[in-house]
Amino acid sequence: MKAMILAAGKGTRVRPLTYDLPKPMIPILGKPVMAYLVEHLAKYGVTEIMVNVSYLHEKIEEYFGEGHQFGVQIGYSFEGYTNDDGEVVPQPIGSAGGMKKIQEFGGFFDETTIVLCGDALIDLDLKSALFEHRRKGALATVITKEVPWDKVSSYGVVVTDADGRITEFQEKPDQEQAKSNFISTGIYIFEPQVINMIPADRPFDIGSELFPLLAKEGLPFYAQTRSFNWIDIGSVSDYWQTLQSVLLGEVAHLDVPGIQIKDGIWVGLNTRIDWEGTNITGPVYIGSGVRIEPGVSITGPSWIGHGSHICTNANIVRSVLFEYTRVLPGVALDEMIVFKDYSVDRKGDMKHVSEYAHEEWINARDRRSTRRSEVVLEAAK
Repeated sequence: MKAMILAAGKGTRVRPLTYDLPKPMIPILGKPVMAYLVEHLAKYGVTEIMVNVSYLHEKIEEYFGEGHQFGVQIGYSFEGYTNDDGEVVPQPIGSAGGMKKIQEFGGFFDETTIVLCGDALIDLDLKSALFEHRRKGALATVITKEVPWDKVSSYGVVVTDADGRITEFQEKPDQEQAKSNFISTGIYIFEPQVINMIPADRPFDIGSELFPLLAKEGLPFYAQTRSFNWIDIGSVSDYWQTLQSVLLGEVAHLDVPGIQIKDGIWVGLNTRIDWEGTNITGPVYIGSGVRIEPGVSITGPSWIGHGSHICTNANIVRSVLFEYTRVLPGVALDEMIVFKDYSVDRKGDMKHVSEYAHEEWINARDRRSTRRSEVVLEAAK
């Protein structure tokens, strides 16, 4: 069985996380989102997986390699070009355009193929979905979910008849124009004939171009509404909420790594916690090599990335600290994500470290930054 993972986008709504990571590499419990997808596909016997890549493609390719560690074969289709200076320049060609490029290059889509967006956690019963797809004689199937009406503008909206046949597809309509609150989850099943409908001479998108075309032509194009967990990381606030849910144990099959040393507290290897005056209320994960000084307060759900350093009397509440974050003495972080030189609150409001009166955290790997930040903070006292 074959699958394709869509992984060429920039993930602009998840900045600053995607300044340095392609969206499928955003970590959940220390593991990229896309790794969970690959493992899920392997569980259902999918052994050949193509991935279209573009922005920061090397991060994906270096992590997943040929796929041997997952028991599958992974191939890559880079979307871009090399300029006259020998620089590799990303240039995405749309989600459907990526499929067309793969097909024209090597004919990968020669059987029923599952296509997944690389930025969501799922536990969909793929065997059952494939059975229904074939039973209806579908050329294309979209797995859908019902969402609140105030969320429809963030997704592709699916309009169906009584038999589930898609009669119209609206790509991210305004709430007032939306004709349904059933949306595409970014999980598709395609027959090879669908790829023939994609033009080869220009970028082409699945949601805004291919699906409206299939509906207009009246082809056997169906929706399936299934009961399954689907956690979409569409924005920073979605990511924050996802990690909160995962640490609270609300997401099945996702277990906090490390060793549980107290109720609700997990640690990685070689952590150093000074418990004098320190209060940690779980669920909290403390990564390997983390140093926590006396008097620190951490309230969960919180994730402290490996190599981080939490200085004395710092107060961290329901926050996510990426690896090698150093929180300076007495600093309070409340419902924040800290990623290198940026912080984002749960609403998605982003700040660079330079926008603060003094640097409240620093990248612990940058020694020059460490010395400069400490001098600034000392002068501010």
